[in-house]
Amino acid sequence: MSNLEVFEQSILVNATATIVEQCFTDLILMHCWLNPALRCEPIGDWSTQVGAQSRFVIQVPVLQPTLSNVVVEREPGLIVWQFEGFFQGRDRWECQPQSQGTRLINRFEFEIPNPLIKFGFNTFAAKWTEADMQTQLQRLKQVAEKLQSGL
Repeated sequence: MSNLEVFEQSILVNATATIVEQCFTDLILMHCWLNPALRCEPIGDWSTQVGAQSRFVIQVPVLQPTLSNVVVEREPGLIVWQFEGFFQGRDRWECQPQSQGTRLINRFEFEIPNPLIKFGFNTFAAKWTEADMQTQLQRLKQVAEKLQSGL
């Protein structure tokens, strides 16, 4: 029996799939929409090719929990990061071209092996995480639409 939890959200973006993809693969653009308490650091040179590694650091005082990740799937309009740390799972970003723009789907699936951390996450952070994912999608939408309009 799996303890896999899944948070999936999507948003319609008035921009091409190429521009939307750029927003979640370009490190500078990522930091325009990521939660300010979350920092992405490449391990070596930044890349989104299969095998590329990075870490996400949650900037909370003292602890700074870190998720190490590796790109495990990559196609045009799709990237999947697999991560390990206090969470184990995958973060999938997929662009689906639409007649008017692009549907961006973010699927965060994970397990928390430590029962104490799992309890703390479910008690204090699960709802915040889901809300933060939607807020990040809104910010990414704004960045992509500004790029699309040439601002």
